Amino acid sequence: MNAPLYAIPLRTLSGQAADLGQYKGQVLLIVNVASKCGLTPQYAGLETLFQTYRGRGLQVLGFPCNDFAGQEPGSADDIAAFCSANYGVTFPMFEKIAINSAPRHPLYDHLIAARPEISFPAGSDFVEKLGQYKMLPEQPDDVLWNFEKFLVGRDGTVLQRFSPDTQPDDAALLAALDTALAQA
Repeated sequence: MNAPLYAIPLRTLSGQAADLGQYKGQVLLIVNVASKCGLTPQYAGLETLFQTYRGRGLQVLGFPCNDFAGQEPGSADDIAAFCSANYGVTFPMFEKIAINSAPRHPLYDHLIAARPEISFPAGSDFVEKLGQYKMLPEQPDDVLWNFEKFLVGRDGTVLQRFSPDTQPDDAALLAALDTALAQA
């Protein structure tokens, strides 16, 4: 964790220089996203979370990634058009980044180092399914797949990490989100 979370250089999906400093004091749900994944319909639930909770200080932040079976092959323009046309996404989206491939983006270095363990919904068989298809990550703390979620508190602390199969309306995720939003 070389740079503090808020100082890690990023780029928006439109190519503008950015960092997370503009979100200080807000709760962040950072999600690696993809347009051609079986989990892609989660975009709708993420947008609902954003619309429902942004007035209380939630920012959902999408980070496209092509590391998982090439499921985000498009350009920034393709990604923006897809998200808007298919899911009405209005939450902030950032440029496509490397999450498990080298060189891993510093944001994900920070997130993974801060929260190496993953929370799964009750009855999840997601890891077993990835294993059946020989798609398990190389390192035990690597991101498993598209739509893994990191919850960051108002002070920049990485609070929890949710598996890709944790739906945006999952009770445990919503409880953690409510707790984080209640913090001053």
